[in-house]
Amino acid sequence: MRARFANAGLGRRAGSSAAHPRARAVRERPLEHRMLMTATMCLLAFGAVMVYSASSATSLLQGEGYGDSFLVKFVVYGAIGLVAMQVLARDGVAKAHRITPPLLVTSFVLVLAVHVPHVGVTVNGAQRWIGRGPLQFEPSELMKLALVLYVATLLAKRPRCVHDLRELARPLLLVVGSACLLVFTQPDLGTAMVIAFTVAAMLIAAGMPPRKLALLAGSALGLVLMYALVQPYARARLTSFIDPWAHASSSGFQAVQGQIAIGSGGLFGVGPGQSVQKIFYLPEAPTDFILAVIGEELGVVGVFALLFLYGLIAYAGLRAAKAARSLYSALIAVGVTSLIVSQAVLNTFAVLGLAPLTGVPLPLVSYGSSSMVVTLAAMGLLLNVAAGATGHVRAVSPARRRAGARAPTSRRAVLVQPATGAARGRASSARADDVRAREAPRWGADGEAGEDRDSRGRDRWARGAGARGGRRAAS
Repeated sequence: MRARFANAGLGRRAGSSAAHPRARAVRERPLEHRMLMTATMCLLAFGAVMVYSASSATSLLQGEGYGDSFLVKFVVYGAIGLVAMQVLARDGVAKAHRITPPLLVTSFVLVLAVHVPHVGVTVNGAQRWIGRGPLQFEPSELMKLALVLYVATLLAKRPRCVHDLRELARPLLLVVGSACLLVFTQPDLGTAMVIAFTVAAMLIAAGMPPRKLALLAGSALGLVLMYALVQPYARARLTSFIDPWAHASSSGFQAVQGQIAIGSGGLFGVGPGQSVQKIFYLPEAPTDFILAVIGEELGVVGVFALLFLYGLIAYAGLRAAKAARSLYSALIAVGVTSLIVSQAVLNTFAVLGLAPLTGVPLPLVSYGSSSMVVTLAAMGLLLNVAAGATGHVRAVSPARRRAGARAPTSRRAVLVQPATGAARGRASSARADDVRAREAPRWGADGEAGEDRDSRGRDRWARGAGARGGRRAAS
């Protein structure tokens, strides 16, 4: 009788364990996945508090309700972004190649529509938005994510093109250059710089030689300097950056007020909600200059805590790229990580007076509907890669492209093999996870599917079939 009850209890425990594969998958998430999720939620919570602090006083003085209008919008758009993040975190990489062409075309059309009368919206001399009233969208935010997916697809299909600038210029530099040119005309130098930094990081990850990358970087820098000298708006920003206090009442007003706010905070700040600069002194306090409010209220300690969270995203994102099962997944991870980190660095440098003002928001912290939704969607793709998603792009040989031969569909198509395992509740045994871990091809220096021969030991997935293969299953 006692043995029968013991067996019954064992059966209940086994049934309970088999009935909750999703719970096991959550517990077995890789370290980088947990780090990314933790940093994202901390930044969102931190941003909600600081957006309310930076906007409540001016909203009350202007008679806009109870001073929580910015907070309500932040929460609403944050919720929309979180839904998009959860959807893409399941199998976003597996579907990314399908949506990349329409997403890229749509972003170009929307950026062009910004300049159409009665469609584009001009704010503070910049024509970057479309829509009316509270429903406004910034197409350049969507274009940044579309370009990341486009560059990842192109470099995974043609991994050797990074060694030939002429071959690289036709498909990649033409599209990226056109996007930057369109963004320049808004004018939006900050977004163009973010695109350039992100593409450069992806080229480095794809194996571009440093000499050729330096040549591209020098050419881009020369074009930016020419643009800054020709456009009065950009020239004023550059001169005010060199000596903002000499232009404290004109083009250097924002930079001076930001430095005053950070200097007033000291080491520990004046206290949450006690900022003085945010009350009609500091322009765009809830958006571009929210870091100045953080520095005044929370001091250097608060600024370093915020930078630590971005550093956590950078570290975990690069770990996810290194452990990715395909070159395509690795390039997406590098692109999304660079997209978030470069915006954070540009915003921080601009507020601290170490770079010209660019109008780039602080990701996941500043108020901005378009930036919030797109950044969280991109984070969903990064979480999918960190969870072990496999999206393989079969490389097309240069000889076949030069001959113009039409390859069979099975060799030209983007091959996506989503590793659905315990994380999706459809794998019920460790043996199935072992088979998937053995069959999932690794990527090498040439980007083709196959075993990873890296001497640093990244072929552990082929050797480590078993429980670890199940832990890396895509969600």
